[in-house]
Amino acid sequence: MEVRDSGLFQVAYSDSALQELHRFDITIGSGRKAQTFLFWRNGKYFQLPLSYFILTNSWANSPGFPPAYPKFDRMIPSTCFGCHSSAVGIKNVSMEGLHLSEEFEKNQLVYGIDCERCHGPAAEHVTFHQEHPQEKDARHITKIASLKNQQKLDMCALCHSGLGAPQKPAFEFKPGDALSDYFFPDFTRPEKTAEVDVHGKQYQLFTASKCFIKSDGMNCSSCHNPHNNERDQLQAFSQRCMSCHKADGHTFCKMTTLPAAVLSKNCIDCHMPALPSRNITMLTRGQTSPTPDSMRTHLITVYREETKKFMAALKK
Repeated sequence: MEVRDSGLFQVAYSDSALQELHRFDITIGSGRKAQTFLFWRNGKYFQLPLSYFILTNSWANSPGFPPAYPKFDRMIPSTCFGCHSSAVGIKNVSMEGLHLSEEFEKNQLVYGIDCERCHGPAAEHVTFHQEHPQEKDARHITKIASLKNQQKLDMCALCHSGLGAPQKPAFEFKPGDALSDYFFPDFTRPEKTAEVDVHGKQYQLFTASKCFIKSDGMNCSSCHNPHNNERDQLQAFSQRCMSCHKADGHTFCKMTTLPAAVLSKNCIDCHMPALPSRNITMLTRGQTSPTPDSMRTHLITVYREETKKFMAALKK
């Protein structure tokens, strides 16, 4: 990494001779777990070879990149922007052999995930309410409560089902659309849950859970409030578990060594533990074997080893 007059760069040298340098043009990631970086060249975006991992407080090779040499030729397609941004300007799309080639508009990118990704196009909504400020009922925008349960699930699964072969761009998805219209079949329901990686496939894991299968209309919003940042508030999530698993009911935790008041404050560490990813690993300076990233599994079930760790931590 180097600081130059025009910004921050990742630079490759060989025997002290400059081989390649590229600027940090775009940052991807909130910075909670990690950040990776893109550079712009001739109408295309490319990923830089090093990413910063917050948990290890160090630089490491970007996911899937070789640790032994710098790689600057990984193009980032619109399918990546479809889940990591709210819009990207595309100038031209063409087929080069068997591969799709895209040319982007420079500086035409809406960062982050905005309201329209979940509530649909909002231009008419804004215009109406600017002209009718006294109207408090939302008009000309999708109300999530009006959708059927599978439509609600599909809306989240668009970005939380991992990578599939797209039939249509994710940016065209509107609330109420069917996920199956955007990806080819056999994408959302793998046969063996044990083979599903915890990174990026929350939908498959969640819908394979007994809690979901036996529920009447459970969906992502049953536990997550998308308008509030509740990350790491385990007690708040546990209280939502209690809406079904009441302390005086037959579905409550069967551990009798702890009082119900203690058990009801943390269902998550036992039943949705943070597990290592097989797909996202990092190799920092001096390491000889990669360190896996971890993420809370959305397969809600009994994890006996994790329960033992939880009990041991309570005793301490």
